[in-house]
Amino acid sequence: MYLEIITPEKEIFKGEAVSVKLPGKTGEFEILNNHAPIVSTLSKGNIRVITNQQSTENFAINGGVIELKKNKIIVLAE
Repeated sequence: MYLEIITPEKEIFKGEAVSVKLPGKTGEFEILNNHAPIVSTLSKGNIRVITNQQSTENFAINGGVIELKKNKIIVLAE
């Protein structure tokens, strides 16, 4: 699936991912390939991305919004 993580200052990640773990308002949740469409708010925490090359990347955020549709995830983060 394709993932973009964007802050007001810059784009911090753009590429393919196998798994994305996010800090939701009511707890962490994970998105895998072919997940159902979702829109959710995010709280302060870490986004963990496992890329297609099996490397793990972590990004600290102060909140934001996520939209997933047709295996494309867009995270607007603070």
